[in-house]
Amino acid sequence: MPEPSAGPSGSDDPTPTTGPAPTAGPAPATGAGPVGGAAPEQAPAPGLRQVLLTKGYLGLLLVSALVGVPVSLAAFWFVGLEHELQHWVWESLPDALGHDRAPWWWPLPALLLAGLLVAPVVTRLPGRGGHVPVDGMGGPPTPPKAVPGVVLAALAGLPLGVVLGPEAPLMAMGGGLALLAVRPARRTARPQLVPVLGAAGSTAAISTIFGSPLVAAVLMIEAAGLGGPQLLLLIMPCLLASGVGALVFTGFGHWTGLSIGALSLPSVPHSGVPDAGDFLWGLPVAAAVTAVCVAGQTLGRRVKAFTTGAPGRAAPPPTARRTAVRTVLCAVAVGACIAAYALLTGRSPQEAALSGQATLGTLAADPAAWSVFALLMLTLCKAAAWGVALGSLRGGPIFPAVLIGAALGLACAPLPGLGTASGLAVGLAASATAVTRLPVTSTVLATVLLGTEASNLLPLLLVTAVTAFVVGELVRGLGDRRASRRSAPAAPPR
Repeated sequence: MPEPSAGPSGSDDPTPTTGPAPTAGPAPATGAGPVGGAAPEQAPAPGLRQVLLTKGYLGLLLVSALVGVPVSLAAFWFVGLEHELQHWVWESLPDALGHDRAPWWWPLPALLLAGLLVAPVVTRLPGRGGHVPVDGMGGPPTPPKAVPGVVLAALAGLPLGVVLGPEAPLMAMGGGLALLAVRPARRTARPQLVPVLGAAGSTAAISTIFGSPLVAAVLMIEAAGLGGPQLLLLIMPCLLASGVGALVFTGFGHWTGLSIGALSLPSVPHSGVPDAGDFLWGLPVAAAVTAVCVAGQTLGRRVKAFTTGAPGRAAPPPTARRTAVRTVLCAVAVGACIAAYALLTGRSPQEAALSGQATLGTLAADPAAWSVFALLMLTLCKAAAWGVALGSLRGGPIFPAVLIGAALGLACAPLPGLGTASGLAVGLAASATAVTRLPVTSTVLATVLLGTEASNLLPLLLVTAVTAFVVGELVRGLGDRRASRRSAPAAPPR
């Protein structure tokens, strides 16, 4: 197992590397040694305890704790403002115009405005408003100069109903703000600090948005792909920043009365111990949820190629003007999907338009208030809107996917032997695993959401997460093979 490296600049650089540390042992004799022609022995790599006690690593922990405070404050006010704008667009403004709730056509002008506001951000500002959501939760830490574009794109789109969540913008904003704690010259001299501080800032920013700071920490553990001492050295700054961030979030939430929009279920259906029927029906339901989520991501990749171009295509990428126009068209298409849901079901378009936190809580608290047809329409219309938004707009991919999975799981709950609680649990775990490809994080997230009922449902959650991961990889592999066959040149005729 690899040992943590002390870094290229000496023992004060505490950041872990992803490769094995140099091994101790005598260097080959070359006759050029300083004493009697003997080659000097290489210094042994420092152990975990030595690295933990270095001044550089202790300073990194202190910086992580201090960074957690301003990052969490910025994230709190961002989420609070986003929710206030969302309330004004979908509740206060329709009420002021004489509507009991937003009419079915409301998403069309709202999403048109969202596209007109997001388009100049993704074509002109540094960072393009953040990464495209279909690419996942993000890659390298966001540079500080790109943070304003990320915030503007999120605030321009999320309150207007772009069917995406706040988690990816929060992570990008937290990582970018955390890097401001280190001077640019130091970041250049010690590039190992950048991913660690970026991860600490991201976990501080999303410390409670997933319902628990533990979910954010587990997400970082599983996404890092490290193990042993390497993992411990990386995760401790993240845990510290996440704990400080959760303290700031909850404290300011009680003080101001503003909602932080955490993904939570105030009430869940009662469950017993899963039986054979839950597992017999749960596995095909998990496969169906996974197939819907992967289909949405596939649509998102095609939409991304339409809006910004694809690297493998022979045609040149579209110009900034064409990207802006296509972004607006995609936003209108998202609005059409949401309007179709409201028109077909007679329900509020707000249920399908927003990221899904509020609708998920309402759905879990009273599943009987939703017909199977309404649940299926919510699944199909929101999945279509989510797929288009993944490749064109800006936001997070996880929250809406969890709602899609919960809706489809509850739609299948009337199957003989499944039940409401089991259908909800399967939908939560399968959708989170399908979109993140992190089964451990998805199981922890579903456990946090289910609360006291999770202890009975945990075996079903574990089997569901594994099933969703395997099915998702098989479906993606099949799609990749088909795409490679289509792009392969034809064999010349004999």
